[in-house]
Amino acid sequence: MMNNRSSDTIYLLTFFLSLILVGALLLSLPGVWAGGGRLAAVDALFTATSAVCVTGLITVDTAAFSRFGQLIIMLLIQLGGLGIISFTSLLLLVPGHRLPFRRLRTIKSFSVDGVERDPAKIVRSIVIFTLVSELAGAVLLQLIFRREGVDHSWFAALFHAVSAFCNAGFSTFPDSLERFRTAPDLLAVVAMLITGGGIGFIVMHDLSRWLRRKKRQLSFHTKLILSVSFVLVGFGTLAFLLLERNAAMADMSFWQKFMNSLFQAVTPRTAGFNTIHQTDLGQASKMLTMILMFIGGAPGSIAGGVKVSTAFIVLMIMLRRANEQGEIQVFHKRLSPVIINSAVVYFTKAIFLLICATGLITLFEASRGLDLGHIAFEVVSAFGTVGLSLDLTASLGSWSKLVLIFTMFTGRVGLLAVVYLGDARRKYNIVYPEADILIG
Repeated sequence: MMNNRSSDTIYLLTFFLSLILVGALLLSLPGVWAGGGRLAAVDALFTATSAVCVTGLITVDTAAFSRFGQLIIMLLIQLGGLGIISFTSLLLLVPGHRLPFRRLRTIKSFSVDGVERDPAKIVRSIVIFTLVSELAGAVLLQLIFRREGVDHSWFAALFHAVSAFCNAGFSTFPDSLERFRTAPDLLAVVAMLITGGGIGFIVMHDLSRWLRRKKRQLSFHTKLILSVSFVLVGFGTLAFLLLERNAAMADMSFWQKFMNSLFQAVTPRTAGFNTIHQTDLGQASKMLTMILMFIGGAPGSIAGGVKVSTAFIVLMIMLRRANEQGEIQVFHKRLSPVIINSAVVYFTKAIFLLICATGLITLFEASRGLDLGHIAFEVVSAFGTVGLSLDLTASLGSWSKLVLIFTMFTGRVGLLAVVYLGDARRKYNIVYPEADILIG
C-alpha cells in the first residue's frame, strides 16, 4: 500500500509536471513568440520549466515573447513559486472539501511549532504575504521605471516584482538589469523582494508576530536562518567589493560599487537577476557565486539550493562530533539524528546530481571543447534555480538542454521528493549485526 509521504510526493510531482507541460503548450501557441521564425519545442519546454521552477535560465530572450507570452511566463512563475501551496489552495477553496490528514501534514511542513499550526492559516498567510509583497514592489518599481523612461512601465514593474519575489530572475529586458546598475533605489527594491521571497514564509511570519509583540522571542529556526543569511550576504558583499572594485566595477563610484556588490551577493540566492555581466567577473568571483547558488535560500521559501539550514548542519557535522545518541549540540540546542540524517542525505544527493549533470553535458558537448568551469556554473545555476549564466545555456544542444531541464526540475521539487520517497519509516523485527567499517 502506498505510504502517505509517497502519495503526497506523487501529487506534488504531478502538479509541477502538469504545470510545465501546459505552460510549454501555451508558449507554443501562435502569437506568443514574436522573435521571428518558430519557437522550437525544446525551447518552449525549457522556458516553461525554468518559469515553473522559478529558475530564470533561458535559451531564448524573454523580451522576444509577445506581451501575451510574457504574461503566460509571469503566471507560470507565480504558480510555480507558490508550488504546493498553489495546489493546496485550490483544494481548500472547494466548498465542503475536507483535506485528508496526510495533506494537512504536508502543509504543516511549511511551518514549525511555535510559529503556526493551523493549515488553513498557513496557506492564507503565505498567499496574502506573497500578493501584498509583489503589489508593493510593483508600485515602487513602476515609479522607478517611469523615471528611467521604460515603456509600459506598469507591466514591466509587475513582471519584475513577481519574478523577483518568486526568485525567478526572468526579465523583460534583454540585458536583465544591467542598464540599471547605476540606479541604487531600483537595486534596493529588487534585493528586498528577492530577500522576502528567499528568506521563507516561516521566518517572515515569525518576525511579524514578534514585532507585534504576540510572542516573546523568535523561534530557533528564525534566528538560525537570519544569522546565516546575514553572514552569507555580508561576506559576499565584502568579497565581491574587494574582488571586483578595480575590475568589473572599475567605472563605478564607491556607492555604486557597494550596491552592485550587495546585489551580486543577494541574487545568487536563487534570484538570477544581474547588474554585472557574469562573464566579466573574475574566477574567484565566479567560484563564490557558485557557492552561494548551491546554498540558496531558506527552507519553506520560494528559493532553491540545498538551503542555508542544510549547509549549516553539514558544516556543524564537519566541525563537531556527535555524542553517543548521534546528536550534535549547537547554541544550547540539540540537532537530532533524524535532522542530521536528512541534511546529509539531501546534501549528498545534491552533489551527486551536480556531478552527473555536469558529466552528461560535458559528454554531449565534447566536440565543442567547452570549459568545464562554465558547464559547472550553468548546472549549479539550474540546480539552485538561480538563472545566472555565462552565456552558455542558449548555445547548448537539445540533449544538454534536456539535462538542464531535469536539473531545474529536480532542484525545485524532485530532490525533495526523492528524500521523501526514501524516507518511509517501516518497522522491522529483524536486528542486523552492526557493520565494522573503516572511515577515512
